Amino acid sequence: MEFLSSLGVGFDAALTFSNLGIALLGAFLGTMMGALPGLGPANGVAILIPIAFSIGLGPLPSLILMTSVYYGAMYGGRISSILLNIPGDEPAMMTCLDGYPMARKGMAGEALSLSGIASFIGAIAATFGLALLAPQLVKIALLFGPAEYFALFTIAFATLGGISSTNQAKAAFAAAFGLAIAMIGVDTQTGVQRFTFGEVHLFDGIDFLIAIVGLFALSEVFVFLEHRGSDANKDESIGKIGRIVAPWSMIRSCIPTFGRSTIIGFLSGVLPGAGASLGSFLSYSVEKQIVDPSGKTFGKGDPRGVAAPEVGNNAAAGGALVPMLALGVPGSGTTAVLLAVLLSLNITPGPLLFSQNPDVVWGLIAALFIANVMLLILNIPLVGLFSRVLLVPVHILMPLVAMVSFVGIYGISGSSFDLILMVLFGVVGWLFRKLDIPLVPIILGILLGNEMEVNLRRAMTLSDGDWLTLVGSPLAITLWVLAIIGFVAPMVFGRKVKKAIAEESDEIAVGD
Repeated sequence: MEFLSSLGVGFDAALTFSNLGIALLGAFLGTMMGALPGLGPANGVAILIPIAFSIGLGPLPSLILMTSVYYGAMYGGRISSILLNIPGDEPAMMTCLDGYPMARKGMAGEALSLSGIASFIGAIAATFGLALLAPQLVKIALLFGPAEYFALFTIAFATLGGISSTNQAKAAFAAAFGLAIAMIGVDTQTGVQRFTFGEVHLFDGIDFLIAIVGLFALSEVFVFLEHRGSDANKDESIGKIGRIVAPWSMIRSCIPTFGRSTIIGFLSGVLPGAGASLGSFLSYSVEKQIVDPSGKTFGKGDPRGVAAPEVGNNAAAGGALVPMLALGVPGSGTTAVLLAVLLSLNITPGPLLFSQNPDVVWGLIAALFIANVMLLILNIPLVGLFSRVLLVPVHILMPLVAMVSFVGIYGISGSSFDLILMVLFGVVGWLFRKLDIPLVPIILGILLGNEMEVNLRRAMTLSDGDWLTLVGSPLAITLWVLAIIGFVAPMVFGRKVKKAIAEESDEIAVGD
C-alpha cells in the first residue's frame, strides 16, 4: 500500500498540462536525437541541459524533460540501426544484426514497430523495478558511514569503464583527470585556493554543466569538422518503410523473449558500469542460444533478434536509475549526466532523497511511465517522420548543436570565461575520443570528486588518522571487494565480450 500511495503522490505531481507537454516534447526531441548516428542519449541530454536551465524550468519539469529525452534517445537509436545498419549508439549495435536484414526484406516498418513495442515493455517493466527496488536499497544505504561512502564512490570509478572495456588504464586516467578538475577552487575545509593560478573565475571551481556540454556536445561538432567531407546520413532506402504495424502473430512469438530479456536487461542496468550495452548484448546472446542455437534464423531477419536487444537495452536504461537515485552513484554514462542535472537543481541523490524530496523522486518515476506511453504513441504512427531525420544534412545539424550550447551556457552563467572553458573542454573531448579515452569517468570525477574528498577527510577525522578505518566494517570490506572485481572484470571478460560482438557482426556480413 505504501508503494501505491507513493506512486499516487508522484502522479499527482506529474500529471499537469505543462508537465505532460514537456514530456511529449522531450520524447519527440529524444527520438530525433537518438535516430542520428553518433549522438545517443548522453549527448542528447547534455545538449538540452542549457535550454532547460536557461528558460527556468523547475526541478520536476527539468527532470521530466531530461528523462523523456533519455528514453526517447534509447527508442530512436533503433531507427538508423534498422534502416541503415548504422547503430545510433553502442547499445543499438545488436539491433542491427536482425533489424537491417528485416529492412532489406521489405519489413522495415514492422521491425521499427516491433522494436518500439519491445522498448516500451522493457522500459515500463524497468520503471516498476525502479519504484520497487530503489526504496529498499535506500534502507541499506542508511547503514553507510563516511568510510563506506568513500568505498562506494570508488566502486563507481572502478566500474564505469564498462564491462566491454579492455583498456582500464585509459578509464583510470580519465577518472584521475576528472578528479583533478574537481580539486580546482577554494578548499572548503581550509579556505586555501587550489589550482586557481590567481584566476578569479576559478575560485568557485569549474561548473560541471560547462564540462558536460563541452565534452559531449561540442566535441561532436569538432568530430564533424574533422570528417566534414563525409555524410553517411543519406540513403535511398530510408523512405521505404512499408507496413508500419507489426502483425499480432509476430508480437505473440516474441512474448517469451520480452520476459527473458527484461530480467536480463534490468539486472545489467542495476550493476554499476554494466549498463545498456551489456544488457543488449546478453539479451541477444541468451535469446539466440535458447531459440536458435544452430544459427538458422538469427542474423537473417528474425523478429526475436530485434525484440531481445531492444527490451534489454531499455530495461537496462531504467535499471541504471536505481543506484543513481538510491545511492547517488550513476549506473551508466547517461545517468552520470542526469546526476549532474540533479545536483544543479540542489537535489542530492542518495538515501535521504526519498524522504526529503518525495514529490520530486516519485514525480520522476511517474513521469517515466507517462513518457514511455507517449513514446509508444509517437513512435508507431510517426515512424516515417522520424526516419526522415536521417536525411537532415550534418552540416546543418552541427551548427545548431553549437548554437544551442553557446547560447544555453551563456544564458545560465552570463560569463564569457565559461564559454572559453566550454570550448577547451570540447577540444579535450575531441582529443580524448581520437585517443579512445572514455569521457564518462571525467564527468564522474568532476561530479563526485568533492564528495569523495569530504567523506575521506571525515573518515580520517573520526578515526584520528587511522587509514584502517576504510576497511573497518564488513560493509566497507564488501564494497572494496566489489570495486576490485569491477575494475579487474573488464580486463578479463571485456575482450571476450568485444570479440563475441565482432563475431556476430562478421557472421551477418558473411551471410549477406
